[in-house]
Amino acid sequence: QVQLVESGGGLVQAGDSLRLSCVTSGSLSSRYAMGWFRQAPGKEREFVAAISSSGITTKYADSVKGRFTISRDNNKNTLYLQMNRLQPGDTAVYYCAASKGATSWRSYDYDYWGQGTQVTVSS
Repeated sequence: QVQLVESGGGLVQAGDSLRLSCVTSGSLSSRYAMGWFRQAPGKEREFVAAISSSGITTKYADSVKGRFTISRDNNKNTLYLQMNRLQPGDTAVYYCAASKGATSWRSYDYDYWGQGTQVTVSS
């Protein structure tokens, strides 16, 4: 059974940093592209960042480019999202996801999803 488990969320102040982690099932991590999405209250889920199975290719939403960094350690079956200079607009539940296909910004390209971790940024 494929599992993705996020952690690292919390309550921080504007300007602070957080690092999210997503631990995946053993065989999933090295064969799948991975992504982070987020969903704020009353809004649709939106793309944050994605990374290819090898880690060579990354993509970012314009709203986080230059502040967030996606990375992965396939030896540890873990996906990361380093979030710097957090803003109140970053408040959301953050989800990691795995895709059998290309590194994508589209949520429907992802096959497996975690349960999410809450990030709250106060002003």
